[in-house]
This record gives sequence, structure tokens and C-alpha cells, in this order.
Amino acid sequence: MGQTIIEKILSNHCGQSARANEIVVARVDYVMGQDGTAPLAISAFHEMNGKDVFDPSRVAFVIDHSAPSPNEGVSALHKLMREFTREKGFRIYDIGEGVCHQLIPESGEVGPGSLVIGADSHTCTYGALNAFSTGVGSTDLAGGLISGRMWFKVPETIRFVCNGTLRPGVFSKDLILYLIGDVTADGATYMSAEYTGEAISALSQEARFTIANMAIEMGAKAGLMEADETTFDWLSRFTKRQFIPVTADRDAVYADVREYDVSKLEPQVAKPHQVDNVAPVSEVAGKPIQQAVLGTCTNGRLEDLRIAAGILAGRKIHREVRLIVAPASRRVFLDAMAEGVIQTLVESGAAVVTTGCGPCVGTHNGVPSDGETVISTANRNFKGRMGNSKAEIFLASPATVAASAITGEITDPRKFIK
Repeated sequence: MGQTIIEKILSNHCGQSARANEIVVARVDYVMGQDGTAPLAISAFHEMNGKDVFDPSRVAFVIDHSAPSPNEGVSALHKLMREFTREKGFRIYDIGEGVCHQLIPESGEVGPGSLVIGADSHTCTYGALNAFSTGVGSTDLAGGLISGRMWFKVPETIRFVCNGTLRPGVFSKDLILYLIGDVTADGATYMSAEYTGEAISALSQEARFTIANMAIEMGAKAGLMEADETTFDWLSRFTKRQFIPVTADRDAVYADVREYDVSKLEPQVAKPHQVDNVAPVSEVAGKPIQQAVLGTCTNGRLEDLRIAAGILAGRKIHREVRLIVAPASRRVFLDAMAEGVIQTLVESGAAVVTTGCGPCVGTHNGVPSDGETVISTANRNFKGRMGNSKAEIFLASPATVAASAITGEITDPRKFIK
């Protein structure tokens, strides 16, 4: 009986054949914490009488959720993180460097076959690189920091076979929103989502990150893809390390196999207040908005900024709309400036904020007012997610966000795409 991708990766890291629903203890290749979770992990580290981290070269903390600090309490937590990393000798990505889920792939430390834990639920993003990466709690993170190992219940796998070709104006964000709407928010709880098919193979690496990032929104423990030339071309920009790709066996056993023809898919929107509350953009078109957000770990990469800039070029955002742009990393920000993408966005009326998570999680840089409607490229639209429980958040692709910022209402982006 064959194995799925996640079963093979866990087998390679625990020294035995791992099968779905078994409990294994596996070595980890990389450990990450961010400023919303690392301070608790530091406390747990000391409670466990931790002395050193297992391997400083394979650990990183990232200050991205409240960067720069919005208040003195957060500043104290940032100071704690800086002192801990200095004492233990591992890397900290400080304010302005970017979002953890862009920085860790850019580090070149993670690739096909890797096993990664991060104290952030969207650590599943790196599955687009053919890695098993998953979110853990702060206490588990502390244990991983000390031992370099973690226990797992081997997940069952749902295989998503996406056939056909996405039409112009329809992007990977639309595809993953559609899949989440179909599976529901808890339809893949503690499972691994394997994404495959010609529609996935045709995507850029940046677009694949978007899909893997939102695996958690259907409850999945991981969102995995096979590695191909696109994957290795992208990795070659950041590392010379050689990774061994992991593929599923033809006779692998799946909990479910779902097939889709994406050729007729329309742009999608997730309506408040659940990510699986998904509808075609035509169903909500005309809804007035007051704020638009372009960025986050889901859609803050260079390709995303280019897509929005292509629509906004030569146009102005609506006079009653605020467009907030948060590039995913300093590298993305610099590349977007070099290409003139940032200039196009700013000339349209956008406000560019520090690279980080602020607008998405609602810590700062764009908290909406009571009764306001926001359209965002983020991954969550829960009540209060952006810092105000009396606001409404719609999720959409960078193209739909840009088009809506121009018109002042939720808009099908295809009217702006040649």
C-alpha cells in the first residue's frame, strides 16, 4: 500500500513507516515563532528548564504582527524576543523585514521534503514548496526549540484534483476560496490537503503559496503540492541547497478525492463573517466599501502587487475609499519599487505601510470604523479580525480588491482586464 506526501515526509523524519492516524515523534528541520506567540514560548521554554535551542541555524523569530510596535506593552514583548535570540544565538527578523510566511521561504532553509513547525496557523504556506509545515501552539514550540523534535498524529489526506485552465481575471485566490466554500471551514479538520492537477501545475510559485496558505481555513493541518521545475526555479533565487522532492505513490490511500474543472470559475468573494461563506463576485457586486487592503501573507507578494498595479495604472481610487498596501517582505517592497509598481499604487491613491501583518490581524495600520465594509486580500474575515467587531470584511483576490477600490463598491475585476 502506497503513501501520501505527508506520510512519506513524516516517515523520513521519524525513522519508521508512518501511516494515517498513527502517532509518531519526528525530527524537525526548522522552527519559527512570531511576536504574537514567541513570548509565550519563551516563558514555556524557561518553565521546561530549557538551556539552549537544539540548533540555532534552524530557528528564527519574526516580529511582524505588531511591527513597528503600537504600544509599550508590545514593545516589552519585542524586547524580550530580541534578548532571547541574542542570548541563544539564533536569528530574529525585526520590524520592516516582513511577514514570517514570506521570510521563511525566502531564507532558503525550507524546501521539498522539509518538516517545519511554526507558532502561527498559516505556517502551512510552505506546503507550496513540497514541505510539511504546520502551525503549533506556543508550548509545543518551546518543546521543539529545546529538542528539535515534535509529536504528530499522522493526518489523513484529501486530494484536490484541479483540472482545466483559469480564465483571465480569475486567480489562485479565487480557486482556493471556491475550494474552501465547497469543503467548508471544518471539512478537512486535521487532514492534509494535497493539491494537484493541470490548473495547479500552471500556477506560478507565488500563486501556489496563496493556495497552501489557506489550507488551514478548511481545517487542514497542511496544504501540500508536489515540487516541479517551477518550484526549483523559485528556490534557486534564494539558496543553492539541494532538496529531494516527495511525491505521492499511485496507490496511496486518500480519505477523499475531489475533482474540479476550473475553466468556468468566476472571481470569488468570501462574505462576512466566515471564510467558507463564499459566492461569485457577481452575487455581491455593488456592495459599497470604505477600505481596501492589499497585502498579507496570502497576497502580499510581488506578483500580487503587480496584478493590482496593472488595474490601477492611470486610474485613481474612489474618493471615499482608503487603499492600504502592505508588501509581504522588504525584498518584495524593494523589487516592487524597482519595477515602478509601488509608484503606480501610490499615484492611484494607495497608502503603503510597513511590511507586516498589522492590517490583517487588526493590531494597527488600518483598523476600520463601526459599520464600515472592507475588502481584503487577507485569509480571514472573522468578526473583529481587523480590530473592530462592528465592521464587515470581504475576502477576494488582488484584482478584485483593486477594481473595487476604483469603483467604491465590490466589483468584478474582469471589466478592467484586457
